[in-house]
Amino acid sequence: MTDPVATIEATAPRAPASPLLALPGAVQADGIDAGVAAHYGNPMIEQRSLVAGRAIVDLAHRGVLGVSGPDRLSWLNSIASQELNSLAAGESTEMLLLDPTGRLEYAIRVLDDGVETWLLVEAAELPGLQKFLDRMKFMLRVQVVDHTLAYATIGAMTDAPASVGITAAAPNAVPLTWLDPWVAVARGGYQYAEAPEHPGVHWTYSETLVPRDSLPALRDALAAGALTARPALVTPTVAPGLASPVPAVSESAVSEPAASESAVSLSANDAASVAVDPDAISAAGDAASAVAVRVTPAGLLALEALRIAAWRPRRAREVDEKSIPHELDWLRTAVHLSKGCYRGQETVAKVHNLGHPPRRLVMLHLDGSEGVLPAPGDPVQADRVRPGSSEAQSEPERVGVGTITSSAIHYELGPIALAVIKRTIPAGSTLYVESEGISISANQEIIVPQSAGSVADIPRLPRLGIRTPGH
Repeated sequence: MTDPVATIEATAPRAPASPLLALPGAVQADGIDAGVAAHYGNPMIEQRSLVAGRAIVDLAHRGVLGVSGPDRLSWLNSIASQELNSLAAGESTEMLLLDPTGRLEYAIRVLDDGVETWLLVEAAELPGLQKFLDRMKFMLRVQVVDHTLAYATIGAMTDAPASVGITAAAPNAVPLTWLDPWVAVARGGYQYAEAPEHPGVHWTYSETLVPRDSLPALRDALAAGALTARPALVTPTVAPGLASPVPAVSESAVSEPAASESAVSLSANDAASVAVDPDAISAAGDAASAVAVRVTPAGLLALEALRIAAWRPRRAREVDEKSIPHELDWLRTAVHLSKGCYRGQETVAKVHNLGHPPRRLVMLHLDGSEGVLPAPGDPVQADRVRPGSSEAQSEPERVGVGTITSSAIHYELGPIALAVIKRTIPAGSTLYVESEGISISANQEIIVPQSAGSVADIPRLPRLGIRTPGH
């Protein structure tokens, strides 16, 4: 699989590095996630804090586009995989833009506020997406605007950003909080995964837009420990991939960075300008203050581990130049199978109704004994016995069957990864990942089964042979 960024047009100048990188312990991410923190010193505890609803993730490097005008929803509906005509103000969804052959080009998180439709995308996708949308406007009453330098994205494992002290921007009186639809099969969607309980049901993830110029004050609130979660709004959460709630972690068990000497204490003016819930900044005098929990920052390593465990595909990781939505089970939330025509729909319908996707997404449980975590792009292999020989007579030949797309160390599951492999690989096969000259064994957890697709029950006609006398 090629580098996902290589399949996207060259980027325009990105958003500046996030002020939250100045927090104690912050280590900047690299590559497609440069500009925000990979972690703040302890990714395992950061994962636990996220799952418990006590942490936020800095995604200020992500792109934000706005589409305004009276034709915006009908126009987007005509070019995207999702049904958007009926999207209500404040409602969240996601859509894909495909090429004419059905291959995936853009994955977009969508939120409408009644006046403007907000498109949240990977930083590297934004320039190409904006150029494409500008080309497709024709005479329609729409306007596409890049809001990346005005708004920043904050992620959290909660459907109520106020529970972690964040107040969403609302330029048109509707809070700009996108709730990830991955928690359930969307209207018009279809799930290929056959697991008794999909881990996505516990993926209560959201992204909130805040004014970018409020990030310094948010940094100072985090550094001073002034940002607190509201216990009444934080409910026990089941971690993706687990069957029981994550136990509460005591304050003493959480590694909390001390404020640096350069950290600025929050004054009344600071509190007024920061994009946090004012009731969460100072809980003194509040009845819940006795049990208020400090909100801490979590890095992208923590978020990625939880995403992988939830089987949640990401455009910048799981997609290459050959990807179609079926391979990643993305019909679950990003494709409406009953809507009108759009670019690439023929492939979507044919593969879903009559065929099978050529590849499939799996989650791998990796052998961690070598202490090596595979990187995206590392090859996945399987043993193959040459035709005409038995396993006892011939030593298996190891051949490439796919590629690692994402990997992480999960705080409960250990080393895990998402990989895209050939559909024909048996579900029970042991796979091997080649990384840093080491062969790492891996067990599959099936996300997209071999049987995915071909859902139309079309009877097969008997073949017509040579007719003999009397028949």
